[in-house]
Amino acid sequence: MRVVVVGAGVVGLSCAVRLLEAGHRVDVLARDLPRETTSAVAAAIWYPYRAEPRDRVGAWGSRTYAVLAGLAADGVPGVVVRSTTEVVADTDAEPWWAATVPSVRRVASPPGYAAAWRFDAPVVEMPVYLDWLADRVEELGGTVTRQVLSALPSGGDVVVDASGLGARLLGGDRSVLPVRGQVVRLAQWGLEEAWLDGSGPTYLVPRAHDVVVGGTADEGDWSRTPTPEVATAILARAARLVPEVASARVLSHKVGLRPVRPSVRLERDAVDPRVVHCYGHGGSGVTLSWGCAEEVAALVGPPG
Repeated sequence: MRVVVVGAGVVGLSCAVRLLEAGHRVDVLARDLPRETTSAVAAAIWYPYRAEPRDRVGAWGSRTYAVLAGLAADGVPGVVVRSTTEVVADTDAEPWWAATVPSVRRVASPPGYAAAWRFDAPVVEMPVYLDWLADRVEELGGTVTRQVLSALPSGGDVVVDASGLGARLLGGDRSVLPVRGQVVRLAQWGLEEAWLDGSGPTYLVPRAHDVVVGGTADEGDWSRTPTPEVATAILARAARLVPEVASARVLSHKVGLRPVRPSVRLERDAVDPRVVHCYGHGGSGVTLSWGCAEEVAALVGPPG
């Protein structure tokens, strides 16, 4: 079968790879090429955020964790596993997703926090990893093409709708809304451990040459322009966790728009069964990518 995947972010490319591996002919069409997508802005640490329902998110996340850890072990560019600490201000309950990862353990919490949990989390340097995914698509015989669409394409035996926020237009789904996330890229000073504080949301995600510090969760805000005063507040929150932030050199400011809806939509369309929807991953695109891609491939079925 010919499968057309709409969307070239991490979810669309992961779907394309799994479909190609299953033997389908796959063409990816997208307004934005991989490095132009929201995925390219993401701090991209494995962590379920702004995605429901929990039972399906847990299963997709667990599978994705295993795949990303395997890619890191295989030396895939841009994928590593880092020790990560999550601090919690208002509860000492174990994180709901704890059972989906190999090891979550309580550690001493910093002053002002009720609890802290440490686990190993895959961290993905998105520009590098997106290039690897796109190259993998082409190695397997697929294509990635820029194309501005006003509706889901009519060509193809199957269309996979991985359009993120584009589903508002392409699928007429007004339940998908942007949740704006602003981040600051700092020059790497030797930070090896990632830090998360979900109440901010505040996070520090170290990469090879920089540290991504965030963030914000601005509901319904479509602006992609970074705000200086917001950046100042982000850095102040982050410095509570890692004081070295205060003296680190700022490299750039970026904004991404998370595609949030009441629940991730992963299903075959009831009206047009040729279409398989896979969007609405919120802040968990990387975290759920491979688990969702494998379910999409199962829904599409074998070639022929």
